[in-house]
Amino acid sequence: MTAKILITGASGYLGRNLVRDYVARGAKVDGLVRSDASAKIVEALGATPVRGDIMDPASLERAMAGISDLIHAAADTAHGRATKAQEMTNLQGTRHVYEAAKKAGVKRAVHISTEAVLMDGRPIIQADESWPIPAKSAGGYSRSKAGAERIALEANGDGLDVIVVRPRFVWGRDDTTALPQLVEAARTGKLAWIGGGLYLTSTTHIANVVEGVRLALEKGRGGEVYFVTDGEDIPFKPWITQLLATQGVEARAKDVPRWLIKLVVNMGDALASLTGGAISGPMSRQEYATVGVTVTLDISKARNELGYKPVITRVEGLQELTKP
Repeated sequence: MTAKILITGASGYLGRNLVRDYVARGAKVDGLVRSDASAKIVEALGATPVRGDIMDPASLERAMAGISDLIHAAADTAHGRATKAQEMTNLQGTRHVYEAAKKAGVKRAVHISTEAVLMDGRPIIQADESWPIPAKSAGGYSRSKAGAERIALEANGDGLDVIVVRPRFVWGRDDTTALPQLVEAARTGKLAWIGGGLYLTSTTHIANVVEGVRLALEKGRGGEVYFVTDGEDIPFKPWITQLLATQGVEARAKDVPRWLIKLVVNMGDALASLTGGAISGPMSRQEYATVGVTVTLDISKARNELGYKPVITRVEGLQELTKP
């Protein structure tokens, strides 16, 4: 590899794994960082930390100098009540990234999106890339990431190919996001099975996300969107039970009727709106749409156009999590 890659969000969960993979393949990798702590993480992985902030256009322009390929992984992924900070990071920050990339002459970019752009609280069943983004999103995360995706795709052209990758339920080694939250919920008695929890979900091991991103950067068509997952769907309750078991945590939870959860979500949203977020319910509409209904994806397009196939099975990924 002779291309020089810049990864935003390089010290985050996905960013770290992208850096690790590209460095192992011999690529020259720069990681955008905002702090000394993040710089140390990126440097320890074998990449070059570059100071910058997606909210600071001047720093982005400096970071993009000499870059041929870009992976934009930085985002505010909070699933609670929508905030102005999340909107600014995911929308204006994304706009700054692609404006800087254009000015620097970057040739190829992968924008890390999410299946959450499709969420409005209703089930999503075997969605392909033609599934429409709803007029009313489930929450601030879905809405701001959908807007970020539009900004990214609008930047495609005039010498810059922008390809969008949408993983679902990222999990696996080095997880500092979903798994710690699930463990905390189980240990504090906050875990519940909505309507019995047997609705299906797609998942994407971190190694499979990295593989999908790599293939998209190499082979993806500019202006196109690709779903990537582990390939086989699984009922939500058995999946979370298996995931928690890798951490020695028993998935003790009560079955809660779906109608009751919906009532709680609606009341919580109303309270949050009335109090400006000072008071909110135990589950946001965004969280319900993410973990409370069927969400399954069709990855045929990635298979056919990118040659994508999972590089690790769910069983192998679970075994990996049990290792010290």
